[in-house]
Amino acid sequence: MSNIRVMMVDDEPLIRKAVRMEMNERGATVESGDDLGTELRRVEMVDTFASGPSLMAALETAEVPDYLLVDMEFQGEPTGGLLIARRIHEQYPQVRIIIFSGRFDHPLSTEERRAQRVIEIGRVVMEALRLGASAFVSKNAAGGFAIENILRAIACLERGEQFYFNYPVMMTLKEAAEHYFNLVGSTDYVELAPAERTLLLLEAAGCTASEIASRLEESDKSVQERQKDLSRRLDIVNKSAARVAKALSLGLINPEEIRFLPRN
Repeated sequence: MSNIRVMMVDDEPLIRKAVRMEMNERGATVESGDDLGTELRRVEMVDTFASGPSLMAALETAEVPDYLLVDMEFQGEPTGGLLIARRIHEQYPQVRIIIFSGRFDHPLSTEERRAQRVIEIGRVVMEALRLGASAFVSKNAAGGFAIENILRAIACLERGEQFYFNYPVMMTLKEAAEHYFNLVGSTDYVELAPAERTLLLLEAAGCTASEIASRLEESDKSVQERQKDLSRRLDIVNKSAARVAKALSLGLINPEEIRFLPRN
């Protein structure tokens, strides 16, 4: 009985250590196979990595794993792990990719923020699937890391299921599905949350990131992350002028809505 080999890439050393230790000490097995026959295989975390480059370098000589667990957020980039997922899928398409994230777990205080979260989850999950991911698993769980969620994802994929989502991602994804699963792959399709439209209009008016942060009552870092995310989704360089021009060309904002700031 061959083991199911898993690797992990996460920039938090404590998380890497905890997940590897718990998974290997548990010695869990999952049923693998199809209608012609199944077997029980042990799930083994064979190695962990702190970055994409260290993972890619190791794979040049190491045995390629069956599964790769990828943290979605890297060094402040909200979806930095998706770039790793894309590279792995392009170079090692036989590897099943599981996105590992706690970004969407926390409850929200208002209905407006919850509606925005639905849009964010749908967008990120669909991009992850497009880049080759097979599962989306919550990082957080009561009492520790969600090893059960990881094992459940592997078990479902080993049974031949194409995708796996665990709660709470699945619950919110049901609401987002109408917006994202039914889209007919237009590369120009971009959906903005209300705060993102406001950000673009403030950029068009001439506000700096700090001024936008003050007006939106957010941190400078939060606004900068939104700006990077918008640039990535619009497929442009990370410059305010480019974001505004692309948003205008796609009809995401209306010129009549822009209120220019007076020159000091």
